[in-house]
Amino acid sequence: MVCGGFVCTKNALSALNVVYVMVGLLLIGVAAWGKWFGLVSSISVVAGVIGVGAFLLLVAFVGLCGALKHQQVLLFFYMVILFIVFVLQFSISCACLALNTDQQNKLLEVGWNKSEVTKKDVEKTLNCCGFSSVVYNSSCPAQCYTTPQTCDPCSSILQKYASEVLRFVGSIGLFFSFTEILGVWLTHKYRNLKDPRSNPGAFL
Repeated sequence: MVCGGFVCTKNALSALNVVYVMVGLLLIGVAAWGKWFGLVSSISVVAGVIGVGAFLLLVAFVGLCGALKHQQVLLFFYMVILFIVFVLQFSISCACLALNTDQQNKLLEVGWNKSEVTKKDVEKTLNCCGFSSVVYNSSCPAQCYTTPQTCDPCSSILQKYASEVLRFVGSIGLFFSFTEILGVWLTHKYRNLKDPRSNPGAFL
């Protein structure tokens, strides 16, 4: 049977969802590992990453069950959910790649002021104090704060990493968004193919 037939499309869709399962497990594992070893102390960050991983696992299992059983309802919901995820992820990825320096600074400052725990983590990890300027009468966990004059504000250090991180996240997001639109196309095609092992008259 040529590739593009029932079996080939089924195998391609199943393989794609196996990849999604592996990515979902990887996200959950990395988040748990980071929390266990104290690399990330923010519960909201860990919970967010684990939530994304769990959602991806759920979607992948729906797609995998629909592909293996050729179940029309599961395949339809899988296709709709995957298309919605594609639109959101593609938009966010483009936004990450399009942000200029001023917009990055504004986003960094909003994130800085939002969580005290994250702020302390950044100061301790990057050995800096304050966002745009060092506040000498505040508590700062950075090692340099023993002699505050040697401390740098965190905004300049964060900016060095922000552009690289945003480019990386945007590129990875774009890559996976194209795999999602591939999944939508494969699912749509697979739903309209007849299972050669079943009764042709029973196809919906």
